Amino acid sequence: MSPRYSLFPSFFLSGFECSTFDWKNVGRRDLTAELQHYEHADEDYAMLGPVGIAVAREGIPWPLVDHGLGNYDFSCIDPFLDAQRRHKILPIWDLCHYGYPDGLDPLSEEFVVRFAAYARAAARYVAERAHHGPLFITPVNEPTFWGYMGGEWAWSAPFGRHRDYRRRFTSMLARADIAAVKAIRQDLPDARMVHIDPLIWVVPPRDRPDLAEAAHSESFDDAYLAWDIIAGLRHPQYGGSLETIDILGFNNYSFGQMEYREHGPHKPLEPGDDRIRSVCALVEEAWAKYRRPCIIAETSGRGVGRSGWLNDIATESLAAIRRGVDLHGICLFPAVDMTDWHTGEWLHMGLADVERLPSGHLMRMPCAAYIDTLHRWQLKLERATSLDDDPYSDPIDLDRIARIAADHGMVPDADWS
Repeated sequence: MSPRYSLFPSFFLSGFECSTFDWKNVGRRDLTAELQHYEHADEDYAMLGPVGIAVAREGIPWPLVDHGLGNYDFSCIDPFLDAQRRHKILPIWDLCHYGYPDGLDPLSEEFVVRFAAYARAAARYVAERAHHGPLFITPVNEPTFWGYMGGEWAWSAPFGRHRDYRRRFTSMLARADIAAVKAIRQDLPDARMVHIDPLIWVVPPRDRPDLAEAAHSESFDDAYLAWDIIAGLRHPQYGGSLETIDILGFNNYSFGQMEYREHGPHKPLEPGDDRIRSVCALVEEAWAKYRRPCIIAETSGRGVGRSGWLNDIATESLAAIRRGVDLHGICLFPAVDMTDWHTGEWLHMGLADVERLPSGHLMRMPCAAYIDTLHRWQLKLERATSLDDDPYSDPIDLDRIARIAADHGMVPDADWS
């Protein structure tokens, strides 16, 4: 039997916050600019190689580059392309991270058509400048979660406040995603798609058994709505298929396991709650539905908890691999810290924290303890803690990682959080 190699040149991945939502009473935000990532692109990418990471999620800001009538200006991402080439980092391009152009109705047919045209143009632009293939693309980031935050909780545009609106919005995002995949593959048939949404688990309050059905529906129906449409399992008239969904990306944070609230958002379960499920179980359950290659597409702890979180998520991921899950990597997100969307406070969850200097510049400060823990896992799984001159020459042997998981008896822990 031939060896199984990872889709990616390193088992650990990372990425940069790139939201461009129209946010509550603030208006349009560009979190890439707030992070000063445009200016610090070379420094940010230079950080990845020495910590052994060869892949980074990166965003193209649809609302900022699409000026209508097929007029696009992608020059803002040129610093990223230059830095990726210089430091030999493979990008996963995120084409829509919670933002769409002003004046566009997200429930209209125009939304689907315009997004597909933009996605085709964006894919062409980066493909012509890519230093390594194939192209990896996330057409719409977290359509199910965006459905909640923009369609039911009114955090961001389109500021919906009802479950029915949320489901319609999520479905339209999935339709636009499918149209984008088809448009991109007209020019780039070998492009790979990474479809990302959170792993969630919702339970009823202990004193409200009457809410058990609603909680169950969110865990097993709503959580999979976008993936099901893109995979063609629901609404097949939209043209989805398993080939379209291609690669699954599971985002996992502690607040993804929640106690149901009738008017949302739900309340995160506290560590030690006996209703928490192991991440291994959530990964296995989601993967088994589609049986496509997958990654943990975002995960991180906070502050001094980052090292412990990495130990837990690596153990859970290896336990899932022992169970047969086709897992190709873990994305430690973000590479550079990000702010709380609501308060603006730095979350201290990146491989590097930031400090604002008197000049206004954001200085990057790597988190030594977190990186030390990463290096220990890299030595165990990849045998290297930094990239060499050609990070694409020695693909990650997934069978070897599976043997390591078996040899170390990696098992899930429901109390891991």
